[in-house]
Amino acid sequence: MKYFVATAETGQVSRAANVLSISQSSVTGAIKDLEITLGAELFIRTSQGMELTDSGREFLAASREILDKVEEARKLTRRRSDVSGQISLAATYTVIGYFLPYHIDRLARQHPGLDIQLHELNRESIEDGLLSNRFDLAVLLTSNINNPELESETLMKSSRRLWVPNGHRFLDENKARFEDIAQENYIMLTVDETAHTTMKYWSKTNFRPKTKVRTSSVEAVRSMVANGQGVSILSDMVYRPWSLEGKRLETLSTDFEPPTMDVGLAWRKNAEFSPAMHLLVDYFKQCFVSPQMPQFSGRK
Repeated sequence: MKYFVATAETGQVSRAANVLSISQSSVTGAIKDLEITLGAELFIRTSQGMELTDSGREFLAASREILDKVEEARKLTRRRSDVSGQISLAATYTVIGYFLPYHIDRLARQHPGLDIQLHELNRESIEDGLLSNRFDLAVLLTSNINNPELESETLMKSSRRLWVPNGHRFLDENKARFEDIAQENYIMLTVDETAHTTMKYWSKTNFRPKTKVRTSSVEAVRSMVANGQGVSILSDMVYRPWSLEGKRLETLSTDFEPPTMDVGLAWRKNAEFSPAMHLLVDYFKQCFVSPQMPQFSGRK
C-alpha cells in the first residue's frame, strides 16, 4: 500500500522506487498484487507514467488513512529481533542523503538491538577505512569502486536522465540529443565523483557540455535547472520534481544512454562477518531481490 501511495504521488514507478530506495520490480509487483486483491485497476499505464483511475483515486485516500493507523499501531508494538551488536557503516554523500534514511529507519524499528554507527566520507576515505577495519561495511556508489582488495555487491542501478525546467523545448521530443544538450548551459554536479563520470560518458560523444556552474550541492542543481539557468544529467535516485522555491523540473532520456549510477554494499575481502553484519546484508538482499542479482559472496 505504501508503494501504491508513492507511485500515485510521484506519477511513475521509477520515481516511487527512488523515493523509497527499493527496486522497481518490488513496486510493480506490489501494485499488481494490490489490484488483484481489490479486483480493480488502480492505474492507467501510459508512456508518461502512471495515471490514477477513478478507483485508484478513491483508494488513495483510504490508503493514506490506513497507513497512518498502521504507523500508530507500530509505535505501540515494535517488531523486535534477537540480534544485537554494533556496526560501523560508512556511506558517501549521495547515498546518505538519498538512499539510506528510509532503510536506517526501518532497521531501527525492526532491530532495536542493532546499533548502526553511520559515517559520511568520500569514496577514497571509505575504501581506506574498510581496509584498515575502521568500518565493517559501506554503502556507496559501487560503480566508482576500483580497489581490488574490496568486494562489493550492487543493490540497485539508477538511470541517468536529462533534467530540464518545466516547459522546456526538449520535452516536445521523446529523447534529447547530446548535440542539442551541448548548446545549453550545463550545471555540473561535482560531489561523489559525478563530474568525472559525466566527462567520461560525454567523451564517448562528439560533444562537450557547456558548463556554466560547478557545485557540490544537488539542491543547487535542482534549483538552477528549475529556474531555467541550465540543464544537467543526473540519476533518478536524486531526482525530485520540485525545487526548494516550489518550481517544477522534468526529466527525459537522451539519444546516447549514460551509464547507470550503481548503489550497493562493499566490504574488505575475507572479512569475518558478525551476526549483526549478516543481518544488515540480508536485510538489503530482501529489499532488492532480483533474479539477475548474484548471491553475496566473500562472507564467512
